[in-house]
Amino acid sequence: MKQKWVTKGLVATLALATAVSLSACAKKEAEISDPSKLGGGSTKAPVSTASATPVAVKKTTYPLKVKDATGKEFTFDKAPEKIASVSPAETEALFAIGLESNIVGVSDYDDYPEAAKSKPKLGSIVKPNVEAVIASNANLVITGVSMNAESVEKLRALNINVFKVDPKTLDDAITNIQTFGQITDHQEQADKVVSKMKADRQKVVDAVKDVKQENKKKVYIEFAPGWTVGSGVFMDELIKLSGGVNVAADKEGWYEISEEKIIQQNPSVILFGNGIIDSKTKKPLEDIIRTRGGWDAIDAVKNKRVIGLDQNLLSRPGPRLTDGLVEMAKGIYPELVK
Repeated sequence: MKQKWVTKGLVATLALATAVSLSACAKKEAEISDPSKLGGGSTKAPVSTASATPVAVKKTTYPLKVKDATGKEFTFDKAPEKIASVSPAETEALFAIGLESNIVGVSDYDDYPEAAKSKPKLGSIVKPNVEAVIASNANLVITGVSMNAESVEKLRALNINVFKVDPKTLDDAITNIQTFGQITDHQEQADKVVSKMKADRQKVVDAVKDVKQENKKKVYIEFAPGWTVGSGVFMDELIKLSGGVNVAADKEGWYEISEEKIIQQNPSVILFGNGIIDSKTKKPLEDIIRTRGGWDAIDAVKNKRVIGLDQNLLSRPGPRLTDGLVEMAKGIYPELVK
């Protein structure tokens, strides 16, 4: 994918788009040779003080065996004390379940929550700075959809313990958060995050459940200049959960658009990533969409249904993905989703 025309803030999104189209399923790897390297000091599970009666809390039983998205099986003899994350979505998940003090490094593009900005930077989400990763002395390095299996194996060859996730659906994102909670003995915190995400999803599903198939709005989404999303990835799923029909779903993954095809599909709603600027033309993505030749005939443009959404909520399959879902649903059906 060419990246010369995107701003720095968009590079992470485009790298993610490139990686999602690649297969993350590799053959099962042998168990790590020294499981003890994965562990650190144990973390404390939350204890309720609201009642004099002891309350049972979820605690992880170690040793714990977990497979990552590449099929590699990890054995954790205790909760990892030092964790690095080179993927914004996964960094958000780790912070969300209360692991701020355990995070010893993040990618250059990790900007949420605010505390992530002050963590040591480890480079790219595709190929992180190996020296910086090693210097972080992390027991575990977590990566997401933007790093392909080959890059993961190169890091593992340097004795870096890389745990890869590859969420393609909302349920995948939820499962990953639960897995992080289990690995780190933060299961109750993870459960709270997951409960909120499930409640968000149910809110949207309930709001649009009565929309008949023939009345579902046709939706086009552009997350970077000239790029949209087809079937088989989480952004397409968000459109479906929101009660919309993705006009680009006839192809899989992330791909460059045909402007004529979008005109023919005539979407009633166009969604785009807020704040994205084409570095070549210096035009905002919204202006590019509205001024394309022939696009003034599209219903969404004619009826002023070109709607900007937070690009990170849409593109990061982490704990805020359902916030993006709610905002998307409001954009498509403002009369139904409050």
